Amino acid sequence: MSTSETPPKLYAAREPIFPRRVSGVFRNLKWWIMGVTLGIYYLLPWVRWDRGESLSDQAVLVDLANRRFFFFWIEIWPHEFYFVAGLLIMAGLGLFLFTSALGRVWCGYACPQTVWTDLFILVERWIDGDRNARVRLWNAKWDARKIRLRITKWVVWLLIAMATGGAWVFYFTDAPTLAVDLVTGNAHPIAYTTIAILTLTTFVFGGFLREQICIYMCPWPRIQAAMTDEDTLLVAYRHWRGEPRGKLHRHPKENEHEVAQGDCIDCMACVNVCPVGIDIRDGQQLECITCALCIDACDEVMDRIGKPRGLIDYMALTDEQNEMAGKPPRPLLRHILRPRTIVYTVLWSSVGLALLFALFIRSDIDFVVSPVRNPTYVTLSDGSIRNTYEVRIRNKHGEEREFSVSATGEEDLQVVLEGKDDLITSVPPDATFLQRVHIVAPTGSVAATSDRTDVRLWIEDTLDNERAYKDTIFNGNSK
Repeated sequence: MSTSETPPKLYAAREPIFPRRVSGVFRNLKWWIMGVTLGIYYLLPWVRWDRGESLSDQAVLVDLANRRFFFFWIEIWPHEFYFVAGLLIMAGLGLFLFTSALGRVWCGYACPQTVWTDLFILVERWIDGDRNARVRLWNAKWDARKIRLRITKWVVWLLIAMATGGAWVFYFTDAPTLAVDLVTGNAHPIAYTTIAILTLTTFVFGGFLREQICIYMCPWPRIQAAMTDEDTLLVAYRHWRGEPRGKLHRHPKENEHEVAQGDCIDCMACVNVCPVGIDIRDGQQLECITCALCIDACDEVMDRIGKPRGLIDYMALTDEQNEMAGKPPRPLLRHILRPRTIVYTVLWSSVGLALLFALFIRSDIDFVVSPVRNPTYVTLSDGSIRNTYEVRIRNKHGEEREFSVSATGEEDLQVVLEGKDDLITSVPPDATFLQRVHIVAPTGSVAATSDRTDVRLWIEDTLDNERAYKDTIFNGNSK
């Protein structure tokens, strides 16, 4: 290679994208999804749910301080983190299922980057105007009007970004209390730091980076190929119907030769509405997020020129081959219900049912037994052997409960609760209480003279007689 040749550039400057407003079935669906998801995100921390005096009344709360997660009537303790792991597995399987059936519908409709970018573009359209007005403003020199519009837009974006960061921290502590603390300056510095970080990222990602997050930063476009096959429904262009494309001639001139022309009039409507700036007529592309706005735009044009809809549509590769051969496309249900999607659905349902089963069979009481091994046992003055255990009793009820403690194994074992006159201990509501338990084996008994004796510790709720047990070991003196 000649040294005079210019090496290829490894970086291309971003070309600004100004999506045009469009209306249609898929655009309306995106509006509804955006409204519902944003409404849930911003309002859910303010929903109340009565759990009694001892617990927070916030319906959804990630209580890191007390290591607890509340979701309406469900309360997840640290040792029950498998519920969270199960939900994450279900989310992953659900993503695989939808991608296998309909491509990147998550990216096009419900991904936070897409939802907030749609919101920011909506604000931009209200302030700067539709696509042509925004292009003119971008190319215009800086003057008082451009500065005023830019500042107005950025201020609104910043307010949305601050609300986004603020809503996030409300999920981790009582929302009304934190709101007052934030306004009065009494909130913890971590709250202000978290809001600042999320405000900055939302402002930059939704206002400036936009499609670059989807194209360069998100790994999902590069993974989706493994999730799709020839029966996956994707947004596609019927090139056999649209080509050769050309401008529409409603009134051809005299002596003008009639040339066969496809339905595509090369109006660029599909390109002008695309939030990532691609031309779907070039075929499947990594950048496409399957938002289907190009379908709405093309259908609108086809209606105006009197052509049938569907030049751009959701379509599988097998449909393309069938239609080009003059055969009808396969029914929609056959694209959705196929071995891959059925396997994903069965796995997703199995995990969900397992979580529900585990949720409904879990006990409201639980305890952990930890033998004290320093020393392993103590020989008392009368020759009897004593083992000590730390028993952590977990009361999941909303009121204080009394629990009786007993042991089964050797008949002559005696149970003593440290600091108690009897075998009953009280545990505060929705809390874990540490109770030291001594088990004593009389002199000469089997347990006292054996290295190891199996013992089963029981706790019983004296109010509703609910019981639980744990197996442990009693160590004696065999010397």
